[in-house]
Amino acid sequence: MGEVTLSIAVLLAVGLLFAKFAQLIKLPSVTGFILAGLVLGPSGFGLITVESVGHKLDHFTQIALMLIAFGIGEHIELRRLGAIARDVTWISIVQALGTFVMVTIGTLLAAWMLAGSGGGRGLDPVVLALLLGAVAVATAPAAILHLVREMGARGPLTSTLMAVVAVDDGLAIMIFGLAVSVAHQIVGPGAGTPVQAVVACVSEIFSSLAIGVLTGLLIDYMLNKFHKREEMLTGGLALLLLCGETTRLLHLSPLLAGMAAGFIIINRAERDVRLFRAINAFEPPIYVLFFTLAGVHLDLAALKLAGWLGLVYFVTRIIGKYTGAWLGAVLSGAPAMVRNYLGLALIPQAGVAIGLVFMISSDPQLDAWSAVITPVVLAGVVFSELFGPLLARYTLERAGEGETVEHHPECGTRSRRACNAWLRGSEGISFAPWTGGKLHPASRPNGVVVFGAFHFATVRGLARIAAILAHYYHALPLAVRVSDRPEQARQDDGDPDSLFLAEKDETASMGYPLLTEVIHDAPAAGLIAAAERSKARAIVLGYPVAGNPQAFQRVIDRVVAGVSCPVVAVRFSGTFRCERILVPFLFPFELDELLPILEAMAMTTQPRITFLHLLHHDSSKEEVAASDQELQGWLATNLFDTQTRHLVEAAESRLETIMQTAEYHDIVIMTAARRYGLNRMFFGSLSSSVVRSLSRPVLVLCPPGKPADSK
Repeated sequence: MGEVTLSIAVLLAVGLLFAKFAQLIKLPSVTGFILAGLVLGPSGFGLITVESVGHKLDHFTQIALMLIAFGIGEHIELRRLGAIARDVTWISIVQALGTFVMVTIGTLLAAWMLAGSGGGRGLDPVVLALLLGAVAVATAPAAILHLVREMGARGPLTSTLMAVVAVDDGLAIMIFGLAVSVAHQIVGPGAGTPVQAVVACVSEIFSSLAIGVLTGLLIDYMLNKFHKREEMLTGGLALLLLCGETTRLLHLSPLLAGMAAGFIIINRAERDVRLFRAINAFEPPIYVLFFTLAGVHLDLAALKLAGWLGLVYFVTRIIGKYTGAWLGAVLSGAPAMVRNYLGLALIPQAGVAIGLVFMISSDPQLDAWSAVITPVVLAGVVFSELFGPLLARYTLERAGEGETVEHHPECGTRSRRACNAWLRGSEGISFAPWTGGKLHPASRPNGVVVFGAFHFATVRGLARIAAILAHYYHALPLAVRVSDRPEQARQDDGDPDSLFLAEKDETASMGYPLLTEVIHDAPAAGLIAAAERSKARAIVLGYPVAGNPQAFQRVIDRVVAGVSCPVVAVRFSGTFRCERILVPFLFPFELDELLPILEAMAMTTQPRITFLHLLHHDSSKEEVAASDQELQGWLATNLFDTQTRHLVEAAESRLETIMQTAEYHDIVIMTAARRYGLNRMFFGSLSSSVVRSLSRPVLVLCPPGKPADSK
């Protein structure tokens, strides 16, 4: 038992690690899972073997297959498929028949040319080709469904693809049954007739669908009675697993039954998708185990055993799938995107095909052919599982239905990770023109707002924020350039005014003059000295461009501990503008601390401000309502003439809630709590997490008096 538990831990950890690496190089996660299994299995380091552990974990595979089938059923919603039903019918039938014909002819010619691959009997190559052609029809719904979910794909191509995949396995079972019947007739007398084979296939399909329909109706009844998420998940899993075991005991298809159950629920008048969502949150570790175990079961030695016949099988299957899907789409009048790319998404092949091979090996009349068919199909599975998801991802991306970098069109075709890095770099940071009109400085300024000018990419933004705050405090902005390097000090002494051209241009466009100062000292000490000499009302600091915000936190801590005015730390990312502001907070007193900044923004830029109160995830409805009422009262008292909206969320994840809400805002403004030392180490920092993770400008207010960090 300990060995199995350790194996599960290794499979999950290594599978997740390989998946993250695959994402970095723009590969689907499922490819990473399978590669992890290959590395861990007999074809790699042999840490996990099929004999010792693999078969003991087969129940995870069975659970995963049922959940996958149920998830595919969710995508077969008649209301949405009505417009593409004709396309799905034509494409499904033609691509299945096209694959069968293409692989049968290709492998038959290859077997004849290789002479002897069928065992030396004249008709043997025909039997071999028929069986390989039938197995080739099957696809891998698991890989396709996982990819669709990972990419968040939606659209006509995705809907058509999922429907074709759902129908494909039923057609594969039917064609396989007919091929086996014909093979029996060729091998010898006494076997069932083709008519009997058709009847048997139709009976298997309809029986599987009937059990699935009954399961779907029972689940729908259960959902009407249960209202708690945990109850729905427990009852739903019980019925789905019972459905899977029943079909297996009756030698029916669990995949077809699971699809039918999902199909019934999504097409009921109530359209209750709560169970789908609950299972979506439950199934990721099951999926990781399923795909890594699939990689463990893949034996690269099969590539050598398959030889030329395996290569022909793999190539002709791709040709059959693509040309069949293309021809079916042409006959149905499908859009050009579906015609040209759908076939590439049907390449993955795994569990169903392996199950059909197992049926061949357990058939007394056909087991002699399994010695050739098994390595050929396994070789095709290895290649299709490694390269098939890549082609499927390419298809969805070409259709524009995959997940893209939202709200950052300036990133172009960059990946999400590359986009985030670019937005925070010198080239990605930019500033929208000032549209607030000319501001009028106080006739008798009272102090200054200091900002540290260092990097050319951020000085305009810091100057703008400093001028906004200076206008609120009736002060003047002061740009301070601090350097503790002797060579830099000599350069600064040459022509100090030339160091502040960009800052002066920015404040001048706003109607404010700019004070400047050059200090030769350590960064924190220099800023503290400048603040003390000039009666600073606030200090504005910018996080380093494309640098580590954690390292800069030490400078912020020293400045906050050494001054009596608030410190504002700004992380720039992408285009800086202040038209839509998000203010997340945990405690009401934070709003009083942020009020000067918010009033300064409202006075100069007239923004729309959204307040997001993050409560504990288990807060009651009464607590949410009370917090909402309290927030409304604060807004009516303090920002009555500003355009505001407010949200109160019982957040399961504070960071995720902020990131999701921030997608529709230009900048996030929040406070940093007084937390430092071991307290900071153990309990973390919400504002630091937001600064690290969010690809939006973030402004963090650090109250004076102690080293600052966040909640």
